[in-house]
Amino acid sequence: MRQPGVQAGQVWADNDKRSEDRTLRVDAVDARYAHCTVLTAATPGGRTGHRVRILVERMCPTSTGYRLLPEAGAV
Repeated sequence: MRQPGVQAGQVWADNDKRSEDRTLRVDAVDARYAHCTVLTAATPGGRTGHRVRILVERMCPTSTGYRLLPEAGAV
């Protein structure tokens, strides 16, 4: 089931302590997955720009989930 609020263009941060500082941009959302591009790697020198898919049900602010970042320039 699609989580309300997960939309293309949003930037999400990984809450998992092992992936701290990793951010993702949602490029598309289907019935099951958010298709994302990694913007910031979890480790220095890590890969950025590659595509990943994440179960939409994991796009929630739990300790191993994700949190939506505020839009740049939002008031």
